[in-house]
Amino acid sequence: MRELVYYVAVSLDGYIADPQGRYDAFLGDGDHVEVVVGEYGDALPAHAHAAMGTTPPGTRFDTVVMGWDTLVPALEAGIASPYPYLRQVVASRRKREVADDVTLTDDPVGTVRRLKAEDGDLDLWLCGGGRLAGSLAADIDRLVLKRHPVLLGAGIPLVAGATDGPQPFAPVGSRTFGSGVVVEEYARVRA
Repeated sequence: MRELVYYVAVSLDGYIADPQGRYDAFLGDGDHVEVVVGEYGDALPAHAHAAMGTTPPGTRFDTVVMGWDTLVPALEAGIASPYPYLRQVVASRRKREVADDVTLTDDPVGTVRRLKAEDGDLDLWLCGGGRLAGSLAADIDRLVLKRHPVLLGAGIPLVAGATDGPQPFAPVGSRTFGSGVVVEEYARVRA
């Protein structure tokens, strides 16, 4: 079965964005970028690939799942479909207008469980945000955290509102870069 991978940048104090939803405190360049572009290139938006002259490798993810607030910055920049090479699923409790290649769902748990059960070799990428991660906590199979050397003090937590109790994960690996970014990977521990 395919996995739901929560791959996200996070501060030292556990926030994926500041209180206004901004993430510009995270490092955009440094030696960790090779991993971001290489190993996780499927998780870069199309406009970033265009600017760098790269193409999505199509080796890790075939689907991105995000909350509405995660999509909003792209919409505000005039980008209605940030990941046209992935199946794009946006969770929203309200009916919204989205691009033709974006699927809106008001049942992210059911949607993710159906997508995970499909045949395929590539995983689903949980892009954010914190409330969506909280609602999907029991379905997250793997965490890949790009921990940036910054304290935000407040903001959008990595996981908000999880109600399923403790969620055990085991460390799989950790890589520290000269930039100060640490890429940590954890796999769910299933009973």
